[in-house]
Amino acid sequence: MRVRPTGIAALGALVALVTGCSWGTGGTDTGAAASPTATTPAPTTSAAPNPLPGMPEVTDAGNVYAAAGAGMLGPAAASARPMVYVPHNSGEVWEIDPVTFQVVAKFPAGREVQHVVPAWDMQTLYATDDIGNTITPIDPTTGHPGARIRVDDPYNMYFTPDGAAAISVAENLKSLVFYDPHTWAEQGRLSVPECAGIDHADFTPDGRTAVFSCEFAGRVAVVDVPTRTVLRMIDMPTRHTRMGPQDVKLAPDGSRFYIADSDQGGLWVLDGAATHVIGQIPTGAGAHGLYLSRDANQLYVTNRHANSVSVLDARTGAPITAWAIPGPSSPDMGGVTADGSRLWLSGRYNREVYVLSTVDGHLIARIPVGKGPHGLCVWPQPGRYSLGHTGITR
Repeated sequence: MRVRPTGIAALGALVALVTGCSWGTGGTDTGAAASPTATTPAPTTSAAPNPLPGMPEVTDAGNVYAAAGAGMLGPAAASARPMVYVPHNSGEVWEIDPVTFQVVAKFPAGREVQHVVPAWDMQTLYATDDIGNTITPIDPTTGHPGARIRVDDPYNMYFTPDGAAAISVAENLKSLVFYDPHTWAEQGRLSVPECAGIDHADFTPDGRTAVFSCEFAGRVAVVDVPTRTVLRMIDMPTRHTRMGPQDVKLAPDGSRFYIADSDQGGLWVLDGAATHVIGQIPTGAGAHGLYLSRDANQLYVTNRHANSVSVLDARTGAPITAWAIPGPSSPDMGGVTADGSRLWLSGRYNREVYVLSTVDGHLIARIPVGKGPHGLCVWPQPGRYSLGHTGITR
């Protein structure tokens, strides 16, 4: 999202769970409310019997993130220089040493840099500039930037699970633009006019289906990866069109998708096949970023307007605890360290970066940075390949 909201008071984090409610099969807005007495449906394991050709095999049907556990660095990631990359809407990327918490380098990367995105093969990072229509490659072994590459409106960026295409999530164009991830020649584009504010995404275990959030339309777009077509649009039970659906995360067992909704103050839950909404989970005002613990047992939800991070059971959505970040604060995007011990987050509206312990949530460090820190990337990350964003690895 490009525009900072105004006039939203910080609220306390909510941890009441409301799941298991069904609102139909998608594509329509029924306006039904969640039942406070509903029970959580038992999660089902989802194997990948017919995976997208070329996608690495799902090794554990109960945990699609099994190859991204603590310390499981592939060759490319293992050779990287440990660093935290902080893109700023001012156009710079700042590099922070994760041991000393010191800013060790800065470089320009465009007019309004939104995210630092790991490539599918994890050999390159890309700083995305949607206003300047470029991405800046970063060599993770040195931290040095390369020559900018022309890409249309790269607000966010993902990679198809087979590594065959980079996807520029062109928010302003209401489109997905597909590129060859090596030559950056355009492969084609998918117009999604009903998905205003197209933003974040995640993929089913078989890699064949993607769910993209539509922040300004109060819905999600479900996309068929092989044919690059829209399968359906799913309206949220309450359609927020100012700061609506945000980050998307697949549960480890593939049984559900979590959709953060800032104005709802929590998560919507889709079924694993991405056909309809099955529940909601209140967390806190400004629910935005979704991150998994290294063992994939916990889901961290950043509540950007509530000065908090909610901790949920990653498979059921049941609340575990909430971690407060003394205000004023605005926990936004980031990632978990390779060993799983720390959660790094940008403070979107407060010119700072937060480092939290994943053991008990206490604030380890609060680091001053520049204006508009956004899609922070912690590097290196475990895993065999990257789906993009700030480091969705499997």
